[in-house]
Amino acid sequence: MDQRTPLPKPRRSDATRATILQAARQRFAMDGYERATIRAIAADARIDPAMVMRYFESKEKLFSLAVEFDLRLPDLTAVPRDQVGAAMVGHFLDMWEADDTLQVLLRTGVTNDAAAERMRSIFAAQLAPMIVEFTGEPALAPNRAVLVGSQVLGMALCRYILKLPPAVAMSREEIVGWLGPTLQRYLTEKALSSR
Repeated sequence: MDQRTPLPKPRRSDATRATILQAARQRFAMDGYERATIRAIAADARIDPAMVMRYFESKEKLFSLAVEFDLRLPDLTAVPRDQVGAAMVGHFLDMWEADDTLQVLLRTGVTNDAAAERMRSIFAAQLAPMIVEFTGEPALAPNRAVLVGSQVLGMALCRYILKLPPAVAMSREEIVGWLGPTLQRYLTEKALSSR
């Protein structure tokens, strides 16, 4: 006889919240923050708009929770030093293609202050500490992080949001080949002022 304590059954409210969050992610991705409405999100979730407000209180709070995101950055100390740039490019391509949350943030971040702040906080809270751990240089980590961000966000904007034909047509290997050395330099070379 199994003496383990049974796991609690998921509450109905958890399922409802998850359904609303999924509908919100999709709606924000399609319409952006400004045009997405609570009413449209509720319709997508097949729920009354009042329930959305009951669970999330405001569109801004719903947005911030819908785009909560862990970049799941790789441990660069485990990657051969001459391959960290390529590893980072590959990782971000995986992230952009596996989950539309980053695309939602990027799409809305260029026109909405709340979305831009969410993107800044995700990159600042996750990318800079990873770079500090890798380089051991806390003072330069913010600069290195913004340079890495400029490349991966720029490619994401061109490939996944604007869908510029050359960016869409590039293979994964080509993107890694072009951007890898740039990220490698940002992550491993000494700053110009310290040379």
